[in-house]
Amino acid sequence: MLNKERKIDVMGIVNVTNNSYFAESRCLSGTGDADVSKVVERAGRMLAEGASIIDIGACSTRPGSDPVGENEEWRRLEPSLKAILEAFPETVISVDTYFASVAAKTAELMEKGIGMSRSAVQERFIINDISAGEDDPDMLATAGKLGTRFIAMHKRGNPKTMQSLCDYADVTGEVCEYFREFDVKAKSAGIRDWILDPGFGFAKDIEQNYQMLRELGKFTELGKRVLVGVSRKSMIYRHFGITPEESLPATQVLHYKALENGADILRVHDVAEAVRTVGLFRML
Repeated sequence: MLNKERKIDVMGIVNVTNNSYFAESRCLSGTGDADVSKVVERAGRMLAEGASIIDIGACSTRPGSDPVGENEEWRRLEPSLKAILEAFPETVISVDTYFASVAAKTAELMEKGIGMSRSAVQERFIINDISAGEDDPDMLATAGKLGTRFIAMHKRGNPKTMQSLCDYADVTGEVCEYFREFDVKAKSAGIRDWILDPGFGFAKDIEQNYQMLRELGKFTELGKRVLVGVSRKSMIYRHFGITPEESLPATQVLHYKALENGADILRVHDVAEAVRTVGLFRML
């Protein structure tokens, strides 16, 4: 039975990379490096609009993108992350990374650089791994040791190959089975609290994305909080032949449907609009 009074989080996206598919989410200077003042301004605006989590990423994982490596990712991420934590020390931070070293350095920065207690770090830091620990063999053990929440996303392959790996007999059923198997691995690694992300747009074609959204309730049956990341994605703009910049109204339609079907977290570029969508869901 769907709990319509459940806790619903809106996660606001901040990117410090130059090739994320929605340009407005990029917080860059003229040289292409992160503009820390833009990062803080964007994070602050999102928090004021009602975001309960800020998700920051320093490497695009859109289909076709190139990896930057863990050292470059941390070089891009560290100053912006530090600035957000100093400006908004109570903020829950999600770091979009599949590198164990970046996760460990984030926790160290929060504890030693910012002065948080270990329990505060565990409460306010979420590892958001698009590979569910598959792309770095140390990630699950690191997450277990840190004791932080962990977002596990389903994908196949890498950004260069994933769109050729969309062969499923039943995409929802197969992705559900993937997470049943992941739960065993998470428990073995000592991860106590993980969040399920079906991976919209990652090794799924347009119809498969919509099938998963229609059948989102099957993911909620696994007993984990479910994150939906469909904001301005190609499942919208390619379907209609428009651009990501024109995709906000349709994004909110999908957000509403996701909430009806049990989503607990919306990962979004547009916080104010998503918060209003949650409000209308509650009212209706």
